[in-house]
Amino acid sequence: MDPAVIGSDRFGQLFKTILPGNYRGYVEQIYSQPLVYTLDDGIQYVFIATTQNNIYKIHAKTGAIVLTRSLHIPFLTSDLAGCVDISPLLGVTATGVIDPGTDTWYLTAKTYLDQTDQAKGTPNGRYYIHAIDVNTLAERPNFPVALEGTVGRNNPNRMFNGGIHHQRPALLQTGQFVYAGFASHCVQWNFTGWIIGWDKSSGAIVEHFVTEGGPEPNTTPGGGVWMSGGGLASDDQGSMFFATGNGYASQLSGTSVPGRQAPSSLEEAAVHMKINDDGSLTVVDFFMPWEKTQLDGADKDLGTTPLELLPTSTFTCPNVKRMGVVIGKSGKTYVLNLDNLGGYQMGANHLDAVPQVIQNENSVYAGAGVYPLEGGYIYINVIQYQTHVFKFSCDGSGNPVFTKVGDSPEKNAYVLGVGHGTVTSLNGQAGTGLVWTSDVEGYNLRIYNAIPVNGLMTLIKAFNVPGVTKFSRPVFGDGRAYLGTNMGALYGFGSPVNLPLSCSSPYDFGPVVLNSSSAVMTVQCQANSTTQITSINLAGNPNFIISGLPTLPYTVQAGQNVSFQATFAPKQVGPLSSDVLVNTTTAAAGFSANTPISLKGIGESLAPILMLNPNTVSFNGVITGQQQGGVNSSVLFINQGDGPLTISGIDYSQISEGGTTVAPNNTAAGPQVGPFTFINLPSSIPSKSEITVTVNFNPSTSGNFAAYLTVRSNGGNKLVDIVGTSGTSPAALVEFQAADGSGTWIPYSNTTAFTFGSVFEQQTKTLKMRLTNKGASSAGRLSVTVSKPPFGVAGIIGAVNGVDLGEGTSLGAGESATANLFCSVPKSQVNVDPYNGTAQWTLNTGDPNAGKMFIQFFCNAVAEQAGPLDASGSAVYRYDGCFVENNPGRQLSTQLWGSADNTNNKCITACAAGGYKYCATQYQSECWAGNSIPLASTLERDCSYPCAGNGSQTCGGNGYFQNGSYMSLFVNPALPEGASLPPGGGAGANNPSPPTAVQSSSIVSATARDTLMRALNTVANVIVAIVLIPAQPKPLATIAA
Repeated sequence: MDPAVIGSDRFGQLFKTILPGNYRGYVEQIYSQPLVYTLDDGIQYVFIATTQNNIYKIHAKTGAIVLTRSLHIPFLTSDLAGCVDISPLLGVTATGVIDPGTDTWYLTAKTYLDQTDQAKGTPNGRYYIHAIDVNTLAERPNFPVALEGTVGRNNPNRMFNGGIHHQRPALLQTGQFVYAGFASHCVQWNFTGWIIGWDKSSGAIVEHFVTEGGPEPNTTPGGGVWMSGGGLASDDQGSMFFATGNGYASQLSGTSVPGRQAPSSLEEAAVHMKINDDGSLTVVDFFMPWEKTQLDGADKDLGTTPLELLPTSTFTCPNVKRMGVVIGKSGKTYVLNLDNLGGYQMGANHLDAVPQVIQNENSVYAGAGVYPLEGGYIYINVIQYQTHVFKFSCDGSGNPVFTKVGDSPEKNAYVLGVGHGTVTSLNGQAGTGLVWTSDVEGYNLRIYNAIPVNGLMTLIKAFNVPGVTKFSRPVFGDGRAYLGTNMGALYGFGSPVNLPLSCSSPYDFGPVVLNSSSAVMTVQCQANSTTQITSINLAGNPNFIISGLPTLPYTVQAGQNVSFQATFAPKQVGPLSSDVLVNTTTAAAGFSANTPISLKGIGESLAPILMLNPNTVSFNGVITGQQQGGVNSSVLFINQGDGPLTISGIDYSQISEGGTTVAPNNTAAGPQVGPFTFINLPSSIPSKSEITVTVNFNPSTSGNFAAYLTVRSNGGNKLVDIVGTSGTSPAALVEFQAADGSGTWIPYSNTTAFTFGSVFEQQTKTLKMRLTNKGASSAGRLSVTVSKPPFGVAGIIGAVNGVDLGEGTSLGAGESATANLFCSVPKSQVNVDPYNGTAQWTLNTGDPNAGKMFIQFFCNAVAEQAGPLDASGSAVYRYDGCFVENNPGRQLSTQLWGSADNTNNKCITACAAGGYKYCATQYQSECWAGNSIPLASTLERDCSYPCAGNGSQTCGGNGYFQNGSYMSLFVNPALPEGASLPPGGGAGANNPSPPTAVQSSSIVSATARDTLMRALNTVANVIVAIVLIPAQPKPLATIAA
């Protein structure tokens, strides 16, 4: 990916391909990342798998759909007990892998055993392994492979159930074997993490390892392998690495354990496994954070990101030859020694024995971006905060250190979830690094130069891409980028036109001393088509000079050359680059209006030059006394020049830059100013070298602290500011508005549900839930680490969105945030029993005393009560359902009336006055009575006629398919079945007169209508509005409120 092209006007959206899948009317969603692959025909394709279990083969250049295939029906999110992280469908949610040796695409799909179109519950969920021929999308022999009923190899008390498990991490292929990791849906049910491996040819299962390996009961959940969709990793030397989430076996609580003595329950762990010759796996090493138990209680998964292996070509130190990075919800970045992960509480004071721990401001779900050029950088995408840039170095003891040297100018989304860090370069050339960030808010695709300038990343291009999927990332092929969405589209980006000139770019001048000039280089370009050059301009910094330009405008015939000269005259040290933009007009269509030519070189100084990076170090949100020994950050002391640098002194101030100095307290570790200790301060730095200085922040009291350092040297003087805040633990207070409208807030209790009170049919009540950080004024920020609102779930209670109080919400002391919930009761027939609606919101915060909260909500749904009422206020005549009329004859013997003012209230009142056990309304206007129950009931949807006198009530119907006559039946249970009818019919002592005469021409007589129904199976001359009445939920046990 060429920065000169991507930063130009020529790079933009090439296509937007709409995927046609529409299961149950839903649009396609892409949670598995696209795969870009070139086939033997020389054409590059993009392969897509969706949550509808559809797969697509798409032309990478045009976006045209070449082939598509449906694997199964998808699994319904409504079967997941309120877990709506991915909604409304689940199918393929993990990124597959293509084996280039066989052109086979391996993926997993979630579905049901029964392929009929209906919800079936988690016990009927199934997972299948597929092997797809990428040429035809046909299944390979021996596939698909069913996983249901697989028993854990290392724990036979665990069995795989496709309904409760979820395959989210990207697949790994190594040699003959393919592996997939599994976790849960919202940490529900008795799940365990799984690593399942299979032979790529035969499909035989070669590994079925569970992370909960016993002896804990099989009801103990935990150890899920999900990593926000990041992949299982391998070093291609027989090792696999991954990270797991929280769990509740907690075998190692308070006991230090070396990494080579791994527990059988691998929860909150970074894991190293050996891949054996037969495909089975052996645990060889692990790391678990020292505060593992506390992380479990707060749902602060370590395994929200993949364990990334950093390239050893750059990221290596004398003491740590191979290193990796894993980050979690706690916001900590762990730099791990891949050959000695660190075990559990093996460090000093029972802390972590790892090379470095970096505390970020908030949770991280995205894997780090990695740039192995120009000294090595990693990029951390923090929820609600900037992307942070860390530069790699080795300290004087030979250990790795990552020092924060920059931030993105924009903050990442305040909701989940900014995507995995992604870095590209142009054929591995230094100076061409780009960082790509996909995000769900703001510009959805942001592209930055990899190296920050003055502490900030430079944004060179940004795009709005509606519906970018959380935890996604762009993928690349042949100078193009692709990004999937949850709104049914795949976007392709690239440069749509050809260059009119072919130039041997980039031109590299190499190292040149400051205030001198390089040898002249000739820039030569050949015309691809007859082209007129209209201008030649230098874009960028003034370290390059161009000369010998042709007289403009200048025409170059196709195949002819044009040239000019360029010189490098650096005015600053370090890697430098600029572009020459040759603006053109071309008669032939399809060519761009300019050609970029890259110039680059390295500025050097014979004298020493001091640089400090970063120039500000911040410790934010530290909990006083939480971590023994305090927390660390670092500053790079850099000599950018060729001469040796000598530091003559360091001045310390606690007031301001250049303020009154104080003498540091000299400790064994290093100088100490306030709560800051400076470790490994150098007195000299060799040429073109850097030394990492560790800054330790260990406050004994809460407050705001600062130290301002002026470093004096023969290479100049530089400033660095050190600031830190610490506070007491935050405290979470969850409250709900009182249902009576008094304005009172009810605090959360784990024994009592929040209640909406009673809500009548066809009404909606909305109330707020509030989260407050009730910690002291010195309290740290309260972070929401787990939030599973009842958004988009079945039932009458729900959250209005999945954003408010979402994961990543952060509250300072005294701050509050709210979310709206509703109880909405659908239309129902009168005189039905009240029923209960319930819902749950799972919430966890950074409050160490609150733990995970399962917040319950209750609503009492009440229908209108018509006719005589009993002492409790309930109707004496209860609704009995929708019944078939003319079956074969009239089902109730007595018609009380046909009236344009007919309602259920009036009809039931008349039936009661007549002493009838059964009462029915039908055909909108008619009221019927009798003492024997009709023969057959039917579905509620068959009664849908609005009553003639009250359109909000239902009086019978003609069937959902307009294929019959149906009555709305009410019964007085206290009256005997089959009693003799009152004498006579119509109006009379026992047959009251109708409320008014029939006046509407739309009301047809019963005799005429019956004749038509029998003859035509339809209703003539009746104009009605069809209203579908959902079946009433079954009554639930009342929850005390």
